[in-house]
Amino acid sequence: MPVVWITDPAALQARFATRPERIGLDTEFIRERTYWPQLALVQIAVGDATADQDILLVDPLAPGIAEALAPILADTAILKIMHSPSEDLVAFKHTCGVVPKPLFDTQLAAALAGIGSGLGYQKLVEQLTGIALAKGETRSDWLRRPLSAAQLEYAADDVRHLFAMHDALDGLLGQLERRDWLAEDAARTIFNAENEACERWPHLSLRTAQFLDRDAQLRLLRLLRWRDAYARDNDRPRSWILDNELAVAIARHPPADRDALQRQLDAHPKAPRKLGEAIWRALDTVLPDEAQAPDASLAETRDKQRLRKLQDAVAARSAELGLPDGVLASRRWLEALLDHGDWPEALSGWRRTALEPGLAPLLAAQD
Repeated sequence: MPVVWITDPAALQARFATRPERIGLDTEFIRERTYWPQLALVQIAVGDATADQDILLVDPLAPGIAEALAPILADTAILKIMHSPSEDLVAFKHTCGVVPKPLFDTQLAAALAGIGSGLGYQKLVEQLTGIALAKGETRSDWLRRPLSAAQLEYAADDVRHLFAMHDALDGLLGQLERRDWLAEDAARTIFNAENEACERWPHLSLRTAQFLDRDAQLRLLRLLRWRDAYARDNDRPRSWILDNELAVAIARHPPADRDALQRQLDAHPKAPRKLGEAIWRALDTVLPDEAQAPDASLAETRDKQRLRKLQDAVAARSAELGLPDGVLASRRWLEALLDHGDWPEALSGWRRTALEPGLAPLLAAQD
C-alpha cells in the first residue's frame, strides 16, 4: 500500500477527482496548550477491494489544504471509516469547518458486535487481522516538520487496516441485524461534534460539589460556565483559566467584594490574577436558567438499592444481547434516569427499546 505525502491542495483534489465509495480516516493532533485540538496530520486510506489502495498523509499546516479537505469530508457519498473518532471530528470541525459524515466507527462497531468495549486500534487490528502493530510514536510532536520516517510509518499504520476492519465488523453487524444500531450511534456522535457546546451543568462532574449547599452550587455553576466559555473563546485549557479546586473554594466561601476576591486569587499559586474582574462579574451574575440546575447533592441521597437493581437489569439484558459491560447503559446514564425520571438522550433509540421493558417496572416502583 503506497504512502504519499501531500502538501499541495491541487494534488489532494486530483486524488479525489473520482470520488471513492469509502475512505479510511485518522488524524494526529496536539491539545496540550489549547482548548481546541490542533490538527497536525491527516491520514487517508483510499481505494477499494478491487484496486490498489494508497495511503495519503496530508499536511493540514500547508496553505490551502484545510479548504481542499472540507468538500471531501462533507461528501455524504463517501463513507468515512474511523476508530474512536470523537476528538478527530472536533479537530476537523475547528480546522476545516466541517465534520466528516457518514461515519463507521470501528471501536463502536466492535462493541455492538460483542467483541469488546473501548478497544484500542492496535488491539482491535490484532484481534481481527492477526497483525501486531508497533506503538512507538504515540507521544510524538506531530507539529514539527519534517516528520521522521518512524512518525510517517506509524501514522500510515493508523489507517492501513481500516478497510479490513470495516469489512469484518460490518459483516458481523449484518449477521446480528445491528447495522441500524451503529448508524444511530454514529449519527449521535456526528451531531455532538457539530453542536459541541459547553456542558450545561458542569458542576455535576465535580465530586466536591455534592458537599456544597444550594447557593454555593449555583456560584460554582456560574464560575464553571464562565470558565468554559472563556477557555473556548481564547483557545486555552480550562485548567489554565481556573482550576477546579480554586473554583470550589471561591464558591464555598464567596468574597465580600472585588478586593477580597483579588486577595484570594493572589494567595493561590495557580490563580488567574489578571482575570479577577471577569471572575467577579461571573460570580455576581445570575444565570437565566440556574433555577433549573440539578442538585449535585442528589448523589448523596440517591437510592443506592434502586440504582443497583437498574444496573443488575442492564447487566442481564446485556448478557442476553451479548454486549460488553457499559455499552448498553453506563452508570451515569442510569443515575440521570433515576434522578430526573426522563430518559436521557444517550439512552434513546435502540437502547431504550432494548431496556424499557425491563427497567420500566423498576422505575415505577416506589420502594
